[in-house]
Amino acid sequence: MNKPQTLKGVVPATVTPFHPDESINTEALTALMKWNLSQGVDSFFIGGSSAECFLLSPAERMEIFEAASRFKEQAYMIAHVGAISTKEAKTYACCARDLGYDAIAATPPFYYGFGPEEIYSYYADIADAAGMPVIIYNFPGNTGKNFDLSNPATRRLFQSDFILGVKHTNQIVYQLERIKNLNPRLILMNGFDETMVAGLALGADGSIGSTFNFMYPHYKKIYDLFKDHQTEKALELQIKANTIMNALCDVGLIPAIKYLLTTMGIDAGVPRRPFKELTPDQKAVLQKVVEENLIV
Repeated sequence: MNKPQTLKGVVPATVTPFHPDESINTEALTALMKWNLSQGVDSFFIGGSSAECFLLSPAERMEIFEAASRFKEQAYMIAHVGAISTKEAKTYACCARDLGYDAIAATPPFYYGFGPEEIYSYYADIADAAGMPVIIYNFPGNTGKNFDLSNPATRRLFQSDFILGVKHTNQIVYQLERIKNLNPRLILMNGFDETMVAGLALGADGSIGSTFNFMYPHYKKIYDLFKDHQTEKALELQIKANTIMNALCDVGLIPAIKYLLTTMGIDAGVPRRPFKELTPDQKAVLQKVVEENLIV
């Protein structure tokens, strides 16, 4: 399998395995990525929300970049470098560049209510420091930052040469189409697993998702069916995937993904506190739903 030259298709947002003391388990991270590669994965999104990025120290975030970079010759590698401060984000971006990553992504700076001009400068400064364009990680549900496409600074941002694309983790898939319409050059990746078919229908080039860690073949089948114009069959599998997603979210998405990976032979370990580990009853419900809906 050849490494893709651009970002598209079905991309796992890789989790961060931990030891029981919450230190990073790089051996398990390596095992997870090898397993995904054996399933046909050809791209990885490293250090994002699924990786518990904002629960990690700066040193730990770069430790993950380094551990995952061993696969840079086999897969298209994206490093999430988002931070509240531009200085911190630039540090991560330069680290990813030096490790040979193909692309970098960043959430907008949050918490302090930064305006459109400040957010524009943040992305421009990251791109300039790393010498590579940036993927905007649009996740307003978590960052609290909504991009207003009617704002001149925001429109200028999405039309800038230093923006490679958008990871659109927003249930409003209409905005995905509007971004693509504003700048057809951008790579648009759907970011909510449960809206993959909708995102593809509105012009997404692919999808980056957390559940792809353990159910990549299921979502790859959805993607392939959609691309083959078998939309009804794609939707049938999307519905099954969404039933699994409901069960995951009911008990906690990241703890659930880590638990299911562990049942599949990947020692993903515990989530970092304040996330809670699952109860025996929650584990039993998850396993039943997965067994009934996941295609292998």
